[in-house]
Amino acid sequence: MDMIRVEHVSMCFKMANDRISSIKEFMTALLKRKLKFKEFWALRDVNFTVEKGDVVGIIGRNGAGKSTILKIISGILKPTEGRVVRSGNIVPMLELGSGFDYDLSGRENIFLNGAILGYSKEFLEARYDEILAFSELGEFIEMPIRNYSSGMLMRLAFSIATVVEPEILIVDEILAVGDENFQKKSRARMLELMSGGTTVLFVSHSLEQIREMCNKVVWLDGGTVKLMGATEEVCDQYKL
Repeated sequence: MDMIRVEHVSMCFKMANDRISSIKEFMTALLKRKLKFKEFWALRDVNFTVEKGDVVGIIGRNGAGKSTILKIISGILKPTEGRVVRSGNIVPMLELGSGFDYDLSGRENIFLNGAILGYSKEFLEARYDEILAFSELGEFIEMPIRNYSSGMLMRLAFSIATVVEPEILIVDEILAVGDENFQKKSRARMLELMSGGTTVLFVSHSLEQIREMCNKVVWLDGGTVKLMGATEEVCDQYKL
């Protein structure tokens, strides 16, 4: 069963050609219709299919379009051309903590961020102790998160995002969360989700992680698919 079909997806961003130093300059040029844009195609005619239970790694150099394709699949961005067909609920772990309110406590943000991810208040109340225990925040959970370190924020966000077993999980470079012990915990949690049949798209610059966790790999190069296939085959070609 196909969980994700990416069909002829292209993504074009328009960037201002002129050097603009302030919002006022931008608005003035825009209103006078003197603002010129240049096109940047982040993706060009990308096609691939992800089947149920696949763990697909997406690799490529910086600027290859990896994060862009994840945002399109997640529904955060709408492609300029083409379409994505999804079957099943998606939990995107792209920008952990992006829905946090920094004036609220960690406990309050569990319910706020969880609601953004689609979890009910009743569900979060039932899983609250599990989220807290996994995050290892202890009494700091009652502290406003503006006082958290970046590692504490990421631990809390990861704990909220992985409290359920989604049908499709989208992961972008987040397995370096926290200290070494928490990294091991987060990797083990990811493997647990994968072993339960969750379909995963996984971006990482670490070929070691890709080889360990993925059964297929998509290699993006300059916004196009250079190669897709079995993990060892694609990773070996990528290293050449």
